[in-house]
Amino acid sequence: MRMLMNNLDPEVAERPQDLVVYGGTGKAARSWEAFDAIVRSLRTLADDETLLVQSGKPVGVFRTHDMAPRVLISNSMLVPKWADWETFRALESQGLTMYGQMTAGSWIYIGTQGILQGTYETLAECAHQHFGGSLAGTVTLTGGLGGMGGAQPLAVTMNGGVALCVEVDPARIERRITTRYLDRETADLDEALRWADEAKAARDAVSIGLVGNCAEVMPELVIRGWQPDVVTDQTSAHDPLGGYVPAALTLTEAAELRERDAGEYVRRAEASMAGHVEAIVSFAARGAVAFDYGNNLRAGAEAGGLPHDVAFSYPGFVPAFVRPLFCEGKGPFRWAALSGDPADIAATDTAVSELFPDDARLQRWLRLASERVAYQGLPARICWLGYGERDRAGTRFNELVASGAVSAPIVIGRDHLDAGSVASPNRETEAMRDGSDAIADWPILNALVNTAAGAHWVSVHHGGGVGIGSSIHAGMVVVADGTADAAERLERVLTSDPGMGVVRHVDAGYERAIEVADDRGVRVPMREAE
Repeated sequence: MRMLMNNLDPEVAERPQDLVVYGGTGKAARSWEAFDAIVRSLRTLADDETLLVQSGKPVGVFRTHDMAPRVLISNSMLVPKWADWETFRALESQGLTMYGQMTAGSWIYIGTQGILQGTYETLAECAHQHFGGSLAGTVTLTGGLGGMGGAQPLAVTMNGGVALCVEVDPARIERRITTRYLDRETADLDEALRWADEAKAARDAVSIGLVGNCAEVMPELVIRGWQPDVVTDQTSAHDPLGGYVPAALTLTEAAELRERDAGEYVRRAEASMAGHVEAIVSFAARGAVAFDYGNNLRAGAEAGGLPHDVAFSYPGFVPAFVRPLFCEGKGPFRWAALSGDPADIAATDTAVSELFPDDARLQRWLRLASERVAYQGLPARICWLGYGERDRAGTRFNELVASGAVSAPIVIGRDHLDAGSVASPNRETEAMRDGSDAIADWPILNALVNTAAGAHWVSVHHGGGVGIGSSIHAGMVVVADGTADAAERLERVLTSDPGMGVVRHVDAGYERAIEVADDRGVRVPMREAE
């Protein structure tokens, strides 16, 4: 219940009055009536009962057993033949479903920090592959400063680079300035370019927010001949109606058109995406490192008329930078202090640092995060840990609670964007070695095994990150409360959950995953001798 409410804390959610947490229209509950019913149910739920939540509405409580999840959630699921935005919006307008995004509808969103370390890891790997290990002396051009995209400027500067971030909504820029994710802001393109060029020349780490529309600014930069070193995007392009503003419209005009003629709005948004992506392709042709950051912008551009081979001529971030980590079961492990006391997160930071002293990138992240990350809502942290690491961290957190070293339980979860919990052919499972990009058994198995292992709540969602029809994904949360019961759950869940990432990539034929499975004792029946 505390995490549900934290998702809707005004410091955390983008539009809490509308139950929207992030990602365009990603909601924590279907309606305020449903929210109140969820809270009532959670207040009275017995230790051997499980609450069922169907697309943001509580629909039943059943007696299960004391090691079963307390909550099981399914969001936005549609039969595949009907899994498109038009059908979804029609059902949503009738009050029958809601868009749960990823962690919005599974109650484990922790603000922009939730994506920050993944963005940091991605850019660190980009720096390693292309710039000698640092982004110093480079400019990263990107768009979107919402709940996910807002992590980009800080992730770039934490890697030593200059970030030029285009955002159509001035209020989002102000929010990133206030929370110290962004350093400077302007509505003047010439001023923004001057700041970026000066910082690049000085090798300063500076982030700049430019008020503007990517579909207008990026093509203009191509015409001017200005060239970034890295280019990507995190606008909410996955939702062409609710998350992307077409070129040549003010925010007010966009809102009016969205209400008056949704079909025309989507047509204009997708046409704008085509121009947006065409500019990214032009930057890439001139030598920029270009990658898609998983918002389905390339698919939107294709729908807007850009040929497929042009729209998809640059890779997604997972095949470009992240997949080797997935082969180790490594992904976004996050936790929050239910006490609300930042000292509890400081204690967990120390514990993680002591557990993994030889992981230099993790050590740097923990130091920088403690210095530079402003909490939103409950104090929280995230770091990327893999198979054989997450269970150790969870066990240690439980010991901290039991001993009183932290003052209240620690909630442990993760992004749905993880090693073995998602099928998303334009993002996490893009360009799988064996061609299994669209196989969605894996997130379902992930949810099932986490349920069997005793996670405190488990969720299955459709469409998060890339939009309806384009992904299936699962989430889990387990609580370290200092008890023996929690110790059992933590060991099982935090072994099986990242283990799904290892076996998924073993099955696809990745050598690194096979090495990890062999070295760390992950059982894969098809590799066992008779």
